[in-house]
Amino acid sequence: MTFSHDTEQALGTLVRLVNTMPGPNSQVDSLDTLEELEKFVQEREFSAVDTLTDKDLAEVRDLRPLFAPVFTTDSDASAATMINAIIARGTSTPRLTNHDGHPWHIHYSRAGASMACRITVECGIALAQVISAGERERLRRCEAPDCDDALIDLSRNRSKRYCDARTCGNRLHVAAYRERRKASGE
Repeated sequence: MTFSHDTEQALGTLVRLVNTMPGPNSQVDSLDTLEELEKFVQEREFSAVDTLTDKDLAEVRDLRPLFAPVFTTDSDASAATMINAIIARGTSTPRLTNHDGHPWHIHYSRAGASMACRITVECGIALAQVISAGERERLRRCEAPDCDDALIDLSRNRSKRYCDARTCGNRLHVAAYRERRKASGE
C-alpha cells in the first residue's frame, strides 16, 4: 500500500512527535522548550506558521500522550476509537493547496489554525487513512529491547522492525554477529 505524500508526511510528523516523549529507557524530553518546538516545526516543513508561543508548546506537548497508544493497540476498533477522539479535538476545514512547489494536496485544518490543531487534524486524518486501508499493523514500536520509539512501517513487505536501522537495527545485528562468533569459538 502506498500512501500519498501528504499522508506519509503527516505520519512522519506523528512518529517524530510521539518520539519526543520521555520513554522507559530515556527520561529525556526533546520537546521541552519553545526552541525545540520551532526546530520540530521547521524539520517537519510546516507551511505558513505564525510566531509560536509557550501556549503552542503546551498544547503540542499535550497531544503526545493522546497519539502514543495508537502505536500499541491491537485492534482496529480500539485504534478507530482513539483516532476519532483525537480528530474531534481539532477543527477540520479541508482545502486544496499547492504551496512550496508541492502538487495539489489537501490540508485538513483551517488556515490560521494553531499548531496543535494542525497536528491534531492532519495526523489524525493520516491515521484514519491507515486504519481505513486495513494497514494498522504498520503502526508499531521499535523491536530493539532497549528502545520503545514509535515507527510507521512504509516498506512494501511490512518488514521494518526498528525505528532506525543505523542505530537500533545495526546495534542488534552487531551484537548477534559477536554472539555467533563467540559461540563458534572464534
